[in-house]
Parts: sequence; structure tokens; C-alpha cells
Amino acid sequence: MSDTIFSKIIRKEIPADIVYEDDLTLAFRDVNPQAPVHILIIPKQPIVSIATATDADANLLGELLLTAKRVATQQGLDEGYRIVINTGEHGGQTVFHLHLHLLGKRMMTWPPG
Repeated sequence: MSDTIFSKIIRKEIPADIVYEDDLTLAFRDVNPQAPVHILIIPKQPIVSIATATDADANLLGELLLTAKRVATQQGLDEGYRIVINTGEHGGQTVFHLHLHLLGKRMMTWPPG
């Protein structure tokens, strides 16, 4: 996997507005928010995308979702929120380090995109 902006954020080489961190995951505010609350949640272990994840990544993938739940609670998203994973170029993925978008504090519409 190539060095990405998220790798640099994990190593604290570039600043980010970090809202949560543990041994496995990191959550920080998106610099181009699409909702009043827009937080990215990333694994510290690099995985290119959900499409490249393997069975060995199952526990880490679960931790990402649990982190999303923790951050949603921390951010007061009691009325609901959306979790989005863009996968591949056609799926809108622009940084090739797996990440979840946690969006909240506005009414979401359907279909997205």
C-alpha cells in the first residue's frame, strides 16, 4: 500500500482534528464536511479498501464499526446518523486507505449520491 494522507495523519506528520483514538482506530473531522458532523474513521493498520480486506481483517473491521458507534454517541447523534464506505474509483473512493464516513446532525436523503 502506498503512503497516503491518512498514513501521515496516523503518524502525526500532518495535523487533523482528532476526536477519538485507540490502539486500532483513529477518528477525525473531515476537512470537506458534507454534514454538520462529518467524521472519518480509519484503521491504523492500512487496508486499501473494503474490497481488499481479507478474513484476517474481520476483527479490525468490527472495531471500525464499534468505533463509529462510540464516536456517534460522543458527538450526540441520538437522532440517527449514516455510515458510508466508498470503495474503488467508481464508488467515490479518493484516498486508498479504508475509511468510514460518519455523517450526522442533518436529515439524510435516499438514494444517496
